[in-house]
Amino acid sequence: MAQVLEFKLPDLGEGLTEAEIVRWLVEVGDVVTVDQPVVEVETAKAMVEVPCPYGGVVTARFGEAGTELPVGAPLLTVAVGEPEPDRPAAPGADGHRAPPAGAASTEAGSAASGGAGPATGAEDAGGEGSGNVLVGYGTSRAPARRRRVRPGPPAGANGRARAADPVDGPVPVISPLVRRLARQNGLDLRELTGSGPDGLILRADVEYALRAAAAQGRTATAPAGPRPGVEPAREAAGAAPAPQAGTAAPGAAPLTAAPGADGVRTPLKGVRGAVADKLSRSRREIPDATCWVDADATELMRARAAMNASGASTALNAAGAPKVSLIALLARICTAALARFPELNATVDTEAREIVRFDRVHLGFAAQTERGLVVPVVRDAHARNAESLTAEFARLTEAARTGALTPAELTGGTFTLNNYGVFGVDGSTPILNHPEAAMLGVGRITPKPWVHEGELAVRQVVQLSLTFDHRVCDGGTAGGFLRYVADCVEQPAVLLRTL
Repeated sequence: MAQVLEFKLPDLGEGLTEAEIVRWLVEVGDVVTVDQPVVEVETAKAMVEVPCPYGGVVTARFGEAGTELPVGAPLLTVAVGEPEPDRPAAPGADGHRAPPAGAASTEAGSAASGGAGPATGAEDAGGEGSGNVLVGYGTSRAPARRRRVRPGPPAGANGRARAADPVDGPVPVISPLVRRLARQNGLDLRELTGSGPDGLILRADVEYALRAAAAQGRTATAPAGPRPGVEPAREAAGAAPAPQAGTAAPGAAPLTAAPGADGVRTPLKGVRGAVADKLSRSRREIPDATCWVDADATELMRARAAMNASGASTALNAAGAPKVSLIALLARICTAALARFPELNATVDTEAREIVRFDRVHLGFAAQTERGLVVPVVRDAHARNAESLTAEFARLTEAARTGALTPAELTGGTFTLNNYGVFGVDGSTPILNHPEAAMLGVGRITPKPWVHEGELAVRQVVQLSLTFDHRVCDGGTAGGFLRYVADCVEQPAVLLRTL
């Protein structure tokens, strides 16, 4: 006799209290093994595959893609132990056996309501895995799992039978981000032909299909969640789902706006919601100030070129070592400046009314991704040389791009380096990354007229800014820090004094 066990959303660490279901990796009726990933969820930190500690048959799932669940909420139930003997299928069922106990009631209820059932259709994928595996948008996909063919549903009121579930595997897409984009806009990926290798559906394919649908007047604002979550009565009537409280983005039209009003609502949840909360808290709690200075970066650029040119013939670089990056040199300058002005490598404990100064530099850097702004952290940046910093920046940037950053790699920073020059802008007054006390901003490096050695010349000029918590230091300390950074940019040999 099988025993039905309930698997709840586990504690994902780092103080996370909830997660959003991105996609199910198993269906009701599937056989799972111990520690097999069963669902992919998105927290405020990362995308996580959650493994099930039980082995058996999935009898029920709780929540569809887009549903937010608190830690401890039921995810699914699994029948563990010796299953009951299969009973012969009813006549007309095309020889298929009935699903296990628990699954029948779930699927039958879904069919009666006209919904898509517990399965997520084209979004299902499977594969073996182990442990709390953090996955990203660009990680390799597990082998596609063939879905079970279910008995055909009963005929509808008009006498015509509804279409049976597709028997093929999940639609191949280049990333879950593409799958989510299609889901949020009500687009069926099975109707698309991918332009990627072997028919892989790219983001450009989905965006093209959405533009084509909009041009034909067939596209409406899609709900934040998937279609199966819509109330059956509203679905049957073709009415738009009622907006949910708390999902309007800042500046969006109020929830009481008249039907047909322009505007697209984007829920502030997941990574984007966490960033919004942190920025709002920073602006509320931290009395920040910003100072800036222009610096001649010509010598720094020459020094970097000389480093990479001189190392091109060494055995290390011949073996494929990456060239020293500009951001790594700027990070090295930051750590040297923080050694001279440690007041800025700190935070304020508001409850204890104390300034906490750190003896290690965990350097965060702002990275813009398709999921929003994230700040990966380079641990012990003060103990790394330029080559080590280059390698770590490259690794974390790729992990940020693919969505594979772990919660530990996104927390614990003590100072942030914000290279907004990559966006082609000269200056900025950013909001501090709470609870840090300072952030160095670097604009684009561009040729400008500059007085050099008493003569007007064209030099590579960059604008540097320092945003700081005025509670941890005054303008003199902040100005001294920024001036030292500018001196190192203009004369890299200044760094030799601290090496």
